[in-house]
Amino acid sequence: MDFSLTEEQEQLRRAVRKFAESEILPHVMEWDEASRFPSEIIPKLADMGLLGIIFPPEYGGAGLGYLEYVIAIEELSRVDGSIGLIVSSHTSLCTNHIYRFAAEEQRRKYVVPLARGEKLGCWSLTEPEAGSDAGGTRSVAERSEGGWVLNGAKTFTTNGHYADVCVAMAATGRSKGPHGISAFIVERGMPGFRPGRKENKLGMRASDTSEVVFSNCRVPPENLIGPEGNGLIQSLQILDGGRISIGALAVGMAQGAYEAAARYAQQRKQFGRAISEFQAIQFKLADMATQIEAARLMVYRAAWLADQKHQRFTKEASMAKLFASEVAVRVAGEAVQIFGGYGFIKDYPAEKYYRDVRLCTIGEGTSEMQRLVIARQLLARKYTHANP
Repeated sequence: MDFSLTEEQEQLRRAVRKFAESEILPHVMEWDEASRFPSEIIPKLADMGLLGIIFPPEYGGAGLGYLEYVIAIEELSRVDGSIGLIVSSHTSLCTNHIYRFAAEEQRRKYVVPLARGEKLGCWSLTEPEAGSDAGGTRSVAERSEGGWVLNGAKTFTTNGHYADVCVAMAATGRSKGPHGISAFIVERGMPGFRPGRKENKLGMRASDTSEVVFSNCRVPPENLIGPEGNGLIQSLQILDGGRISIGALAVGMAQGAYEAAARYAQQRKQFGRAISEFQAIQFKLADMATQIEAARLMVYRAAWLADQKHQRFTKEASMAKLFASEVAVRVAGEAVQIFGGYGFIKDYPAEKYYRDVRLCTIGEGTSEMQRLVIARQLLARKYTHANP
């Protein structure tokens, strides 16, 4: 059992860290304060190969694996979780859904420009009345002459205002319940498709989170992904990878919060000594570093399993996401505590990490849903015939 990274993986980490510190760090608070989507960074991410990192070169990607992907997401998020979120939603949700489940012609048409970063993607599953209960999707797709007509609205769609390609789930057979949901590729400019309200968020403010609206949106028949009725099944498999992404986001932000707190503790003096010399602060830093390392190992293991291709990793992805996200919340809270009063003001980085990490216990399934997923996986053998 080898826990070391290859030289190529270490080189990737160094390259992404250098990029994040030079291209992202100087603008973090500017983007956050204005709640501004950093469109100018997208071509630079594309040039780094980060928007297609997990896809084969023949589809415009870098041909790397999930382990390399989570290293990149971790390093981006160490500086700004918003950028990690933009990349992960584009890559592991939208583009990966098309790559894994679409026909070859659809792959060539959509995955190639998405992986190259020529187009930006979003993924729309959640609705106002269908969050954790994704099977309660109310958006409807009805057959019509020349394809499908979509009606409905999605919420909490990352990249929603800026995406060129949207993978959206809609009911094509209401009587079939969860087995009557299908996945569609919708392109910017299709009549009846538009972004809706942009959310004013607590954290991750540089990433765009918005509604997307379908109003008699006509979608050609070839834009159905896979067999009709398979949309929810596809989505649940895509969410396994998405949860690894959130785990990587959480580890990256926790690492950033820890490093900021450690630097501050060595600089801040009280009673004539750096506060890092006090045992109370040392214990906090020790616990923070230990928890981050444990979370990182869980995320890396889940990513390694994802790279095995034919091995299920639902349980491990949910465990990694659950543990890493809750660790990140604790670490960010302790960072604020170490900064003291300065942790509560925007001149120092602790308060932003504190705001940003909270999303990780909610996005791609809440902590409560992760515990349900894990429990069902653990009990699957015993209750083989239980309700899904």
